[in-house]
Amino acid sequence: MMNGLLFVLTLLAALGCAMMGGVFFAFSAFVMKALARLPAQQGIGAMQAINAAAITFAFMAALFGTAVACGALAVWALFAWDESFAPYLLVGSALYLIGTILLTIVYHVPRNEALARVEPHNAESHWRRYLSGWTAWNHLRGVTALAAAATLTIALHV
Repeated sequence: MMNGLLFVLTLLAALGCAMMGGVFFAFSAFVMKALARLPAQQGIGAMQAINAAAITFAFMAALFGTAVACGALAVWALFAWDESFAPYLLVGSALYLIGTILLTIVYHVPRNEALARVEPHNAESHWRRYLSGWTAWNHLRGVTALAAAATLTIALHV
């Protein structure tokens, strides 16, 4: 059975994963579709503004604070491997750390940085490639964040 601190940390990590999954779901479900409807120049400008506005303490704390919590849970799981909840902690943490954080760092951030340098004029082909690739990998980011939330929630109940 989980002690109080582990329970709270797992609950906070699950909520953080779910919240980030919701953010990514919103982008996949309608934000990117709305941006795709705009002329390329306007879509690029809007996405550049979104990417710049996303770098706030609140968003970074939610995204990376959840990662820190998941990292702590993964280590805890390894030291409590004989507990029934340990595999769920490890899998849930790995889902978030690999499928959400690592994907964000190695795929989305470089593309967002490249888009920040694009002049919106005459960038139609770049914008279409950005939209399709970014959105496809964002689907995976959202699914893994939600799967992490579900797995961590299961850990609270086993």
